Amino acid sequence: MQTKTYVIGHRNPDTDSIASAIAYAELKRLQGDLSVEAAMAGDPNPQTSYVLERLDIAHPLYLADVHPKVADVLNREPVTAHPDVPLLNVLELFHRNNIRVLPIVDDGGKPSGLVSLLRLSEKYLVAGRDRMRGVNTSLRLLAGCLEGDFLAGEATVEVEHLHLFIGAMLEESFSSRIGEYAVDQLMIMTGDRRTIQQAAIERGVRLLIVTGGHTVEDDLLVRAAARGVTVLSTPFDTATAAWVVRHSTPVGLFAEAGFEKIGVAEPLSHLRLKLLNSSEPAVVVVEEDGTLAGIATKSSLLAPHRASLILVDHNELGQAVPGAEELEIREVIDHHKLGNSHTQQPVTFITAPVGSTCTLVAGIYRQEGVEPPAPIAALLLAGILSDTVILKSPTTTPRDRDTVVWLEALAGLDHGTFGREIFSACSGLSGYGSPEKVITTDFKAFSAGDVRFGVGQVEVIGFDEFFSMKAELQEALGEVKRRENLAFAGLMVTDIYSESTLFLVEGKNELAHVMGHPQIEPHLYELKGVMSRKKQMVPHLLKVLERLQG
Repeated sequence: MQTKTYVIGHRNPDTDSIASAIAYAELKRLQGDLSVEAAMAGDPNPQTSYVLERLDIAHPLYLADVHPKVADVLNREPVTAHPDVPLLNVLELFHRNNIRVLPIVDDGGKPSGLVSLLRLSEKYLVAGRDRMRGVNTSLRLLAGCLEGDFLAGEATVEVEHLHLFIGAMLEESFSSRIGEYAVDQLMIMTGDRRTIQQAAIERGVRLLIVTGGHTVEDDLLVRAAARGVTVLSTPFDTATAAWVVRHSTPVGLFAEAGFEKIGVAEPLSHLRLKLLNSSEPAVVVVEEDGTLAGIATKSSLLAPHRASLILVDHNELGQAVPGAEELEIREVIDHHKLGNSHTQQPVTFITAPVGSTCTLVAGIYRQEGVEPPAPIAALLLAGILSDTVILKSPTTTPRDRDTVVWLEALAGLDHGTFGREIFSACSGLSGYGSPEKVITTDFKAFSAGDVRFGVGQVEVIGFDEFFSMKAELQEALGEVKRRENLAFAGLMVTDIYSESTLFLVEGKNELAHVMGHPQIEPHLYELKGVMSRKKQMVPHLLKVLERLQG
């Protein structure tokens, strides 16, 4: 199976994050790589949803996590056997498919046991004389394995415990050998020896098998019917027939019922623990409905992962989709500070101090000589306008402005009009659905020494709605602070027209003494001219905390 590569942003995706993921995946597709797909690690915010709907672009695939699952290393076409299949056929399955373990499944496809070739051979190799003589089988299975015909009696389906004796000696010696066994459990095999046939019938044994395709004289068959003796004729010679009889036992009797089991959707790490900490040769993998999905062995752990990642708009595993650390990261495209961990292999890492990741993605289009389709050009434009607040943010660079000129021509849009449309359509806080959603939709955690804090940001047009929701937002901030174990949690409410921010904060009350901005109400600060969390708010907070710690 071909490896799937997901282009994905951070856990609280904004318009820049999702737009850059979609646009970069589209570039890969245009270049012929159809294994790349855009994805998102969280629900899009109202602004992003509006942009995608406005441009008629589908939401990317939502991935709650990318932890490798058991299903990722599983062959979903396992070789199986029903419990009633004779061991003779099962050995052929082992040989023909070059397998070491075989799951036994019932009529509904659910596993009922597991047979390993090793343990099967151990049972036969270490079996004593009496155990080799005993055979658990049914007359129907015997007839099928021996390709035989019933001359007397019928093919019953009940499994019986029979003792096999070969009639290859004089009748007197033979009769003395079988004398200590119950006649209803005796299975006598002989060729065209009338004396042995007659002795077996006269004794009333359970089954007489006549080998070599020989028949039985009519008078003996009449006597067999009267004595209740089943007579079976097989074309096999005696040596072959004896070997076949010993392998006519239904495999269900050999199956280990106490097998290890795991679901397809469970993390691969769970499978690793089961395989490495168990003496079992394999683990049975089941679908959600309990039916068999496949068999996993230790060699399954060596299978390559079927997914890899391209990270956009972030480079820190702490912000990445859960499980990212377990996959290969092929590329990183970002405009934030470096915070990435080491990688197992060299990766393409594109970063620059620009206002938007979409600026970098658009630059790759230009570098590769690929002109994005109008909807993708408009999407990239939306990402830049969102992250730079219509080019008003102090993070805006000449490269952003130049890229906007190029994209608006391809998209057929005026960037000022389009930007105001985007922000006006989604400026209401009520559109987020809940106060907590207002805070967490674009929320990031940071560290200053041992102090962890978080800052969310929303863009609005005017502060009237914010003041009406201030109490609920402050309560939600407190809950986020407690849940995330933060020293304090803050929300930047940025008015894109007045180019100023109100900063609501919960925790670290001593911030008021060193904040450096006017506190207009308890827990609320006015930050005129502040629009960027990355370039203005967070650096300022780091300095404030440094002063407090000093």
